[in-house]
Amino acid sequence: MNRNALTWVSFILVVIGALNWGLVGFFHYNLVTALFGTTSYISRIVYGAIGLAAVVELLAAFRAPAMT
Repeated sequence: MNRNALTWVSFILVVIGALNWGLVGFFHYNLVTALFGTTSYISRIVYGAIGLAAVVELLAAFRAPAMT
């Protein structure tokens, strides 16, 4: 699959989000809140960016491959 810069960034953010959820699930440790605080604007921005990245990844996954 050929990825552009947007899909690479979104992929990395989704992986970071998944790893954070793994930490929460297995160890009850939220890395984002540990780094930026529970109610900080930076935490909200990080969570929002990860959510948008998931949408981009979903759209990329279901987009029909280009005919060459």
